[in-house]
Amino acid sequence: MMPTDSRSADAAVIALRAHHLVCMLTYIGKGYTPGFVSNYDRIVAAVDGGCVIRIVEGPDDICEPLARDENAHCHRCSVDWRDRQAATALSDLLGRDFNPGASIGLDDEDVRQMRQAFQHGKLRAPCTGCQWNALCTGVAAAGFKDARIKPSAVPPEACS
Repeated sequence: MMPTDSRSADAAVIALRAHHLVCMLTYIGKGYTPGFVSNYDRIVAAVDGGCVIRIVEGPDDICEPLARDENAHCHRCSVDWRDRQAATALSDLLGRDFNPGASIGLDDEDVRQMRQAFQHGKLRAPCTGCQWNALCTGVAAAGFKDARIKPSAVPPEACS
């Protein structure tokens, strides 16, 4: 079951900040804490299953294990800047709105286009200054073979 706090009031909707859509492309099961990784795995499975994503401003469902700490990076202005960069780049790439309040779905073609853009540097602005940048560059260089996001891999029941 997905978190059902103020970030994601409906269990069938996943609340994500825009830059996490870029991060998800190269997510390979590494993270800040075991709880963070477990939560991220559940979210990736739900996105793979076709759940609706609501773009939010500020901490989202991925941030949930860390968001209670007022000093967590998810509360920093630099992360808000990453969200704006990602929303602009994703909107330009896929031709739809990725700003806070937008509801979207990701299909195989979206992920393919996003990965191709990431490999060619067109989705890398949000990565500036990120501690995971080198890892993500390596995942992309390896053709995303260990990335956990694989749309259509999980049945839609993953949303509930």
